[in-house]
Amino acid sequence: MRIIWSNDSLDDVNRIRDYISADSEFYAQIFIEKIIQMTEKLIDFPRQGRVVPEFQNEDIREIIYRNYRIIYEISEEIIILSVLHGRKLLDDRE
Repeated sequence: MRIIWSNDSLDDVNRIRDYISADSEFYAQIFIEKIIQMTEKLIDFPRQGRVVPEFQNEDIREIIYRNYRIIYEISEEIIILSVLHGRKLLDDRE
């Protein structure tokens, strides 16, 4: 199994990096590396995340890193769908 990042999820990560880097490039880089490390664990344990409440679909799950939801879908591959702040619902996307 491999991990694929959707264009939306890459945009999300770039926005997060830009936001944090306004205060610190160093911490922005560390934060993004931690998000990537969290997703890499999904290769061995794809069902470790909880089912996303908005969908109630066993194959759409999320893991949490700090205040961010990393939403992914399990199919033949693991597709990272979105990385968003925990206070936002999926339909609150910009």
